[in-house]
Amino acid sequence: MLLNERQTEILHRARARGRVEVEALASEFAVTTQTIRRDLNDLSMNGLLARVHGGAVPAARVSNVAYAARRGVAEAEKRAIGLRAAAMIPDGCSVIVNVGTTTEEVARALVERRDLVVITNNLNVVAILSGTPGKELILAGGIVRQTDGAVVGDEAVDFIRRFKADYAVIGASALDEDGAIMDYDMREVAVARAIVANARRTILVCDTLKFERSAPVRICDVAEIHAFVTDAPPPPAFAEACARAGVEIAVAEVLQ
Repeated sequence: MLLNERQTEILHRARARGRVEVEALASEFAVTTQTIRRDLNDLSMNGLLARVHGGAVPAARVSNVAYAARRGVAEAEKRAIGLRAAAMIPDGCSVIVNVGTTTEEVARALVERRDLVVITNNLNVVAILSGTPGKELILAGGIVRQTDGAVVGDEAVDFIRRFKADYAVIGASALDEDGAIMDYDMREVAVARAIVANARRTILVCDTLKFERSAPVRICDVAEIHAFVTDAPPPPAFAEACARAGVEIAVAEVLQ
């Protein structure tokens, strides 16, 4: 599902307020209640909101969201994050990129770069960069998760361990204010941990909506990364954890 501008704003308001009402949204957006109900139903069917009498609330904090639906969430923010993170990666280096809609935006921003070795467990990253000049693309082997094109499993972990890359670009499903970086799938987390362990400099790319979500499996602590690229200043506790660890925080300029 690709969200339109109104649906994206409804999602932001639901997460900020904890609940949105059909009548109030219809007034705020100057549309009919039927239009708002269609929006809420679409968001609900894609796991982003849960319908309640008269409106909707955010979907359960621990539930994952379908990959296709995630592509339509915070598109401008992810695009800005991708551009900002790519600016940290020079020509003539090696970089490991993992699975995620935000890491794919980094890949798009690397299209014009030259003399890159790109190692990835993400079929979408290969598709984005395939045919672009000045790159050697290396795809991890293993089990292909067909919902999102991730290559996971022990074979992918072992493959990543063969390398020592200059940079790693990783995403996550949830961020905790204490500095924990988290995801849902243990197999995906195992690959992410191998990526962090086998890169000289790790860049975490996440929009600030990730602070509103929770996931059960820890990838690593913020102290194990080197830079955090996001779309707005993070919560104070997370910023303090970054400061203690010497992690650079880069806030991307979002152009709507």
